[in-house]
Amino acid sequence: MDKSKRATLKSIADRVGVSVTTVSRVLNNQSTRYRISKKTEETIRQVAEELHYIPNQLARGLRLKQTHTIGLVIPDVSNPFFASIAHCVEIEARKAGYSIMFCDSQEDTQVEIDSLRLLQNRKVDGIIICPVGKDAKYLERLHNNGMPLVVVDRYFPELKCPYVVSDNYNGAVEAINYLIENGHQTIACIQGIPHTSVNNDRIRGYKHAHEIHNIPLDESLIAGDDFGETNGYVAAKLLLHRIPRPSAIFAVSNLISLGALRAISEEGLNIPEDISIISFDDQPYSKYLSTPMTTVTQQKTEMGHIAFKLLLEQIESNTHFDNKGVILPTKLIIRNSVKKLAQVSIEKQVSIEKEE
Repeated sequence: MDKSKRATLKSIADRVGVSVTTVSRVLNNQSTRYRISKKTEETIRQVAEELHYIPNQLARGLRLKQTHTIGLVIPDVSNPFFASIAHCVEIEARKAGYSIMFCDSQEDTQVEIDSLRLLQNRKVDGIIICPVGKDAKYLERLHNNGMPLVVVDRYFPELKCPYVVSDNYNGAVEAINYLIENGHQTIACIQGIPHTSVNNDRIRGYKHAHEIHNIPLDESLIAGDDFGETNGYVAAKLLLHRIPRPSAIFAVSNLISLGALRAISEEGLNIPEDISIISFDDQPYSKYLSTPMTTVTQQKTEMGHIAFKLLLEQIESNTHFDNKGVILPTKLIIRNSVKKLAQVSIEKQVSIEKEE
């Protein structure tokens, strides 16, 4: 082909023997969606490379094999937890001379996949993601195809790429231990999205703390299915109408706790006099509530810092770090939302019975 003549989708299509639409879909990373065979995809990409096809305005970046842009995919940009991580990643990226493409997956698997395809099409140098899907298949394929990748907050054990997460299990154990040590035994739990690792680890901790103290676990005290305020509100309403009412609530996220607080207020109950509450993830507003809330704090800034560092190392070294996991410890911040219940020891009860 005459090198002075710019390659087009049609010239690639003619060479391969397929339609222009098929070529476009492959080069826009939509082969999976339109069920284009692996062989056809590879042939199209090979011909595109041979013809020096430049798909868009990122031509210079493609020639250099670097765009100095990274992708950041988070489930909910309005969530203060994810906003904090994004803020830190943006600062670190700017220091290193990188710009960021933000994508809000809206806790939707298809939106997440579309976002990842968009980032691939824009030829970002790497991606930091808090995944929302039930499995790691798409991320695994992305990683295996050479995309530098770091997972934050949520992870998949089977995904062989770096991750940065909180010690959600031990954080939950510490929170429930604190409630039990203050006399609480009927402890409700409002969970988030059940299939996520972060939720599963916190629920495991909630359950194990009961086992440690030999307290029978009532599975019906676990309610909810989302990390948002509405879920916290609805689940709390249901739990507060139980007879007997739980003496405490463990909310597995900050937004869940906000919904629960509204429900508690509407029921005319006071914290901690009528019901105690602990939330996972401390936020600046937690200490300014009418009753400052006891929380499990996470190292959000450190999470963002480490995630970008791991990504940058992969980009600059052109090497993948498999299974390089970082688990950050949590800390229980004790405030005023947990009431210490009056406890009568078994020995004292026996003594009273004998006196009677």
